[in-house]
Amino acid sequence: MPERAAIRAEAARLRALFEAAGALPVETSVLQPAEVLLDLYGEDIRARAYVTSDALRGEQMLRPDFTVPVVQMHMEHGAEPARYTYSGEVFRRQEEDAQRANEYTQVGFEIFERAAPEAADAEVFAMFFDILRPLGLRAATGDIGILMAAVEGLRTTERRKAALRRHVWRPRRFRALIDRFSGRAVVPEARAALLAMADPMAGAEPLIGLRGPDEIAGRITALREDAAAGPISTSEVQLLDAILAVRETSDNALERLRDIAVDMPAIHGAVDRLARRLSAMSERGLDITKLDFEASYGRTQMEYYDGFVFGFYAESRPDLPPIATGGRYDALTRQLGRGREIPAVGGVIRPGLVLGLGGAT
Repeated sequence: MPERAAIRAEAARLRALFEAAGALPVETSVLQPAEVLLDLYGEDIRARAYVTSDALRGEQMLRPDFTVPVVQMHMEHGAEPARYTYSGEVFRRQEEDAQRANEYTQVGFEIFERAAPEAADAEVFAMFFDILRPLGLRAATGDIGILMAAVEGLRTTERRKAALRRHVWRPRRFRALIDRFSGRAVVPEARAALLAMADPMAGAEPLIGLRGPDEIAGRITALREDAAAGPISTSEVQLLDAILAVRETSDNALERLRDIAVDMPAIHGAVDRLARRLSAMSERGLDITKLDFEASYGRTQMEYYDGFVFGFYAESRPDLPPIATGGRYDALTRQLGRGREIPAVGGVIRPGLVLGLGGAT
């Protein structure tokens, strides 16, 4: 890993490129309030955050990422449209690989733009693509919004759809839920016996866990309602599987998704947004016939992404994490905006990895 001074110099170079594109440089505190912000990160980041307790300010954490505090800052004080850039260290525990850094530098670029969100997606991606072009990286793209739209369009209960939306970022759990809701998975004998009882709470042992009787009864009621609901149809499961299997160049992926949308109209809007984004990318000189698109890409990244997602990878170094990642996070602005919202997209580059791959300072 390059020395800190070299990384800081590379971070300054990258940030200057974003400033030249009209981004305002901003700073965020290294120590962030944990109680609210931790809930906005994905399961992986929550488990790896450094959290401490402050007698006056409650739980605090070392900054694991910039996007959430930058969104919080913008929603409190920012005008629109707005472009921001930043650089600094982030902190994440490494519990499986001691060779991976638990403290490293990020440089980021964020756009808050209401008028033309797909054009903003293309602007951010094109900036990263051009900056990283000399490294010969593989660019991966996807769109969480397409899968979200498919889930929303399922002919099933709102409770089931909420569970699927919640677990979009955990592919194994998502698949297990689909198998359960479609009747593919066998109901465990213990659960079936419990639901068949006239009064499951009768004769129960003294409660020693954190859940009270009302919570347990509510959960049993929810399980009974789910058991009484009809299964998700085989055709809808096949359409979901078809979406998740899309892995093509972007132009071919668009055509495949348009074909699927004929039988699943709920994804029409998301597919149209993909088409507008690809058109905007083409206008910026990107060859979409050579740009990979994976419908399932981004499902193990930050849980605040809800639309376009992208990443850049060194194929000759599979041991390295992504050199850069980013995406759209409109829902995050609604969560932090206290009734306000604005479409937003951005991404981060790791200057230390850029230098390690031979990037010039």
